[in-house]
Amino acid sequence: MAKYSDEFKVMIVREYLAGRLGYNSLANKHGMKSTGQLRAWVSAYQKYGVEGIMRKKNHEVYSVQFKLDVLSFMKRTGASRSETALHFGLTNPPLISSWKKKFLEGGAEALDNLKGRPAMSDKAKNVQKNKKPTQQDEMTREQELEQENELLRLEVEYLKKLRAFQMDPDGYLEKHKQRYHSNSKKNSD
Repeated sequence: MAKYSDEFKVMIVREYLAGRLGYNSLANKHGMKSTGQLRAWVSAYQKYGVEGIMRKKNHEVYSVQFKLDVLSFMKRTGASRSETALHFGLTNPPLISSWKKKFLEGGAEALDNLKGRPAMSDKAKNVQKNKKPTQQDEMTREQELEQENELLRLEVEYLKKLRAFQMDPDGYLEKHKQRYHSNSKKNSD
């Protein structure tokens, strides 16, 4: 998928909103292969303004619970990726597909894996080079069980929230709606 500049996105959305050309004509005029991306930009622009279509400078980190709530909403309502992204203020709908794939392959714990490796400080690099492997480096059986318990707690919590959502979707969404908007604003700062 081609990456377009923020200026291009704003220009083409405003051109569409001016009403002179439709989705197909604009896509052809600017050499876009399909209208799907353009439609998503227009929807995001209409709901969130220019910020809705701007590329984020810092990659946002979403909590496992937020990801589970997004996936649950999508499954329960039958909303498309784009509709779900728009509902939760996400500017990258394919991210939802990535979360769904991870969840189906590895459950809730797979959603907690961060992409890439954390950066190491110079001191940590030096310590690691000089350090000999010891028995403490390996996870003890007790630590493994504690980790498994934590994952099971997360899963139980997710299932409770899913049940609450299934019983009263509108009430659940209304109750948690404010949290999603405040989380997305905090992450984009």
